[in-house]
Amino acid sequence: MVKRYLLFLWLFSLFFYVGDSRTAAQDDGSIRVNVVLVELNVAVTDSKGNYISGLRPEDFVITEDKIPEKISTFEEGNEPIHRLVNSGSPDDKHQARASSRAPADDHAITPPPQVTSSNIFILFDTSNYMYRGFVFAQDAISEFIRSLEGVNGIALYSYSRNLSRVAALTPDRSQVLHGVRSTVAGDDAALYNCLLLTVKDAAQLAGRKAIVVFSNGPDNASLVPPEDVAELAQSTGTIIYMISTREAQAEPVSTAVFERMSKATGGKAYFSKSWKDERQAFASIRDDLAHLYSFSYYPQPNPNRGWRSITVKLVGKDLQKYRIRTRDGYRLLQQAQVATDAFPSSGAGPKQ
Repeated sequence: MVKRYLLFLWLFSLFFYVGDSRTAAQDDGSIRVNVVLVELNVAVTDSKGNYISGLRPEDFVITEDKIPEKISTFEEGNEPIHRLVNSGSPDDKHQARASSRAPADDHAITPPPQVTSSNIFILFDTSNYMYRGFVFAQDAISEFIRSLEGVNGIALYSYSRNLSRVAALTPDRSQVLHGVRSTVAGDDAALYNCLLLTVKDAAQLAGRKAIVVFSNGPDNASLVPPEDVAELAQSTGTIIYMISTREAQAEPVSTAVFERMSKATGGKAYFSKSWKDERQAFASIRDDLAHLYSFSYYPQPNPNRGWRSITVKLVGKDLQKYRIRTRDGYRLLQQAQVATDAFPSSGAGPKQ
């Protein structure tokens, strides 16, 4: 059974795209390597943790494996997405040349801007760790859902031994809030198994995507190592925020894992001592999402087919004093066409 499950995970990982992909088949037709639109979320803060707003695309320098990249789209917080001229895919450049109204500056912004594209997945611990304070947790999550602004869709998933998609991704807040109240506590906690499946769902979406995990205890039932989940989230541009209570903190290993996983994806980990702290953690995540800078770019030619390192820096002495938080890279994933009854196809690409 374990071997079959590991085979499932291996096949599972082969079907992912990173952002928007353009596929080129190899001669044998069995494996396709994708040209990737990389999506990157960046938080900029001062030494006191205050967010720095009002920065422009020209204030940032992005390199991948030390190769300078051209920003294709730019978004600040909950503002609309702006597409930059002559800095995207070959098709974008062709369209820019064809437009008599296109500005000559490579960093100019083309009106009109696109609407924001931000989706939030909430993964709620409904394992047997949640028998105490269950209603307080539901209240904190409901308050968070009501407070979110500039978000296209919200989904509520719950987990114990298995994942339950309580409310599919929707702009209807009332549907998600109803799902919160319908959750009940139950079995053992397979957090990493269920988080992997949540990352899979989020990875199919273009634009900013974040998973907010509420955990009231350590994982005691997963077969998936947390490192694999973190790497997949990195490679699909999915931010993970972890909120845990003192029950989860009782196991030092979980505390360390939560910190590493959130940091690797550009998110944050919160360790709360009370239900009041839980509410403050959700408010902090809402504030963080509202202040992120989001970029996309088509990578320049690069022979590296494995892990690619990303570096983001600010230009100018006045800006270099600020701190940047983002993911530090991604693995170039491949789409493999594998015929097997044990694993159904994951679909043809990212949903818009």
